[in-house]
Amino acid sequence: QVQLVESGGGLVQAGGSLRLSCAASGRIFSIRDMGWYRQAPGKQRELVATITGGGRTNYVDSVKGRFTISRDNAKNTVSLQMSSLGPEDTAVYYCNARILPATGTWYDYWGQGTQVTVSS
Repeated sequence: QVQLVESGGGLVQAGGSLRLSCAASGRIFSIRDMGWYRQAPGKQRELVATITGGGRTNYVDSVKGRFTISRDNAKNTVSLQMSSLGPEDTAVYYCNARILPATGTWYDYWGQGTQVTVSS
């Protein structure tokens, strides 16, 4: 069974940094895009950043220049380095990946979410 497991959330002061990591495990044949989404209280889930298998990245405007997404294709991991954090970045962050399991079809998998709280 394929699953995504996140780590690295926590509490940080404004201006600080955090690094989120996500590992895909299970019988995986291939992974296309991987990314991070976030959902703040009372708001819809929004895309933060994505990265293709070839390393092409995309960011929501509000995090450009502050967040960096990266992946290790050999380890099936994706990370999000976050810096210059502000209270507006407080949210539950979710890892996402489009995965082809060893038996099955392409499917969007989600992690369980990790809380990031930025204090002012």
